[in-house]
Amino acid sequence: MSKGIYIHIPFCLRKCPYCDFYSVEYNMGTAKKYVNAICSDIMQYKDKNIDVDTIYFGGGTPSVLMAYQIGRIVYTIKKCFNVTEPEITIEANPSSASYEKLCRYRQAGVNRISFGVQSADNSQLGFLGRLHDFDTAAEAVYDASRAGFDNISCDIMLGLKDQTIESLNETIDKITTLPIQHISAYMLKIEDGTPFDNDLVRNSVADEDLLSEMYLNTVERLASSGFEQYEISNFAKDKRYSKHNLKYWQGEEYLGFGAAAHSYFNGIRYCYEKDLYKYIENTKGSKILLESNPDKTEEYIMLSLRLKSGISLDKVSKLGGQALADDIKSKAKLYQDKGLVQIDSDVISLTPQGFLLSNSIIAEFLEKTDEKC
Repeated sequence: MSKGIYIHIPFCLRKCPYCDFYSVEYNMGTAKKYVNAICSDIMQYKDKNIDVDTIYFGGGTPSVLMAYQIGRIVYTIKKCFNVTEPEITIEANPSSASYEKLCRYRQAGVNRISFGVQSADNSQLGFLGRLHDFDTAAEAVYDASRAGFDNISCDIMLGLKDQTIESLNETIDKITTLPIQHISAYMLKIEDGTPFDNDLVRNSVADEDLLSEMYLNTVERLASSGFEQYEISNFAKDKRYSKHNLKYWQGEEYLGFGAAAHSYFNGIRYCYEKDLYKYIENTKGSKILLESNPDKTEEYIMLSLRLKSGISLDKVSKLGGQALADDIKSKAKLYQDKGLVQIDSDVISLTPQGFLLSNSIIAEFLEKTDEKC
């Protein structure tokens, strides 16, 4: 089965106060060394006959890199792996995505782009510390379309300070009129150690009840605009799902390159340290083993219940035994009565209301896994 490749670009022009992903301030000289290290790391897989069909540049802000640097990484990947009709995605900040740069990204082989728009309300964008306003974001989307991108995604964030159902709907309506095929809608989470990790911010954002209402409203409103929900936070037109992210949720293997990047390869999970300077100096020495024998039953249940397609009891039975499958079906019937789960033959999936309680529902199912495995 073809693998995915993830490239972590840990540079930002300015770090957003809600973000806990590994990133540092952009420096041209450091970025050059970092790209060299990534290409050198990728080269170790040359002639190993590994098939690849997705490449994903995440961050940080990958769009701070020059197009030729992205192109060099893509070229190195194609030189070292068997790359067939790949989906190549780059995350982009609208403030660092000019039309000329987007054209060059497209020429370098990038064919999918994900913009961190977050909101159509400029005061909400200011609260999030974003460098763009909505007009800039809309212009970036139109520029991407003009540059030849026909697979464009936008992020929306729920639960912001002063955000109401009405202002959220205005954001959804404005974004869905853009030439895009995919939307990721995330609920704001206050991460430990971030600038947002304080009571002033916590008391200014949506409470749990309002956040739940916003989420269910978003699912319904996006559906009415032709965006089908296929994962807890992801929606697509015409089945334009993120093929790369589906690899994570479907338990498929992928290789990560760059500081803080994770991998699941040859049945082993590992990552690189959150230290780009150490990665530049010694990529191999920066690796950390996470798990050498992951529980496939547990991972299947946990990851697949993020998807609208859910889990197959037949597959659960093959992985963990019939008793486990029966236990899960019994528990699922109780949740079905509460409108949180759907049961269709041997398939169990969560409803939008169930997605709001997914952590506790999945924990219940995993508790059964622990008892039976």
